[in-house]
Amino acid sequence: MFDFLGHYDVLGAFWTTVQLTLLSAVGSLVWGTLLAAMRVGPVPLMRGFGTAYVNIVRNIPLTVIILFSSLGLNQTLGISLGAKGFDAINFRLAVLGLIVYTSAFVCEAIRAGINTVPVGQAEAARAIGLSFSQVLGLVVLPQAFRATVGPLTNVLIALTKNTTVAAAINVAEAALLMKKMIENEAQLMSISAVIAFGFVCLTLPTGLILGWVGKKVAVKR
Repeated sequence: MFDFLGHYDVLGAFWTTVQLTLLSAVGSLVWGTLLAAMRVGPVPLMRGFGTAYVNIVRNIPLTVIILFSSLGLNQTLGISLGAKGFDAINFRLAVLGLIVYTSAFVCEAIRAGINTVPVGQAEAARAIGLSFSQVLGLVVLPQAFRATVGPLTNVLIALTKNTTVAAAINVAEAALLMKKMIENEAQLMSISAVIAFGFVCLTLPTGLILGWVGKKVAVKR
């Protein structure tokens, strides 16, 4: 029933999915944290930029962002992010698109965590002479991250599944392999079951492990 799997690099496709997820997750966490800092910051221009970014990007389909990364940035503007070769360029552009999209959701998760930190702690930190960046980095964000492990886990799981959109620009991940397998093999149910099982193996342990971590590091109020 699954003899056809020997003709395809299923593990290689899922490894590409894992790479897309990990690189995009790191980039989204960094950029999303900066956006959250902008949204709660004292500078009106930065608050406006952060708010506009989140509200605009969250309402654009991920497919549009991924296609723009390839057709707009690469084919129109010639941006290759330092990569050489069609596959490498599209991989990096897919990571960029996923970061642009996912960071908006990371920002909102972290901002919600920031709002759980008692205002008095920030006021006390400012009272002893700490700057805004010091208050945010030393007092607020450490507690905010502990409060947002659960929401960030949901974002990570969604990101793992969203990597399938990279197939739109021919990144050789699981969804693109599934498409090729369906075109070549007359076993739709078996192929779908294999790919679905692969994603369950990626997302289920992630949810369980990070859910446990979230309970361990949660701030007791």
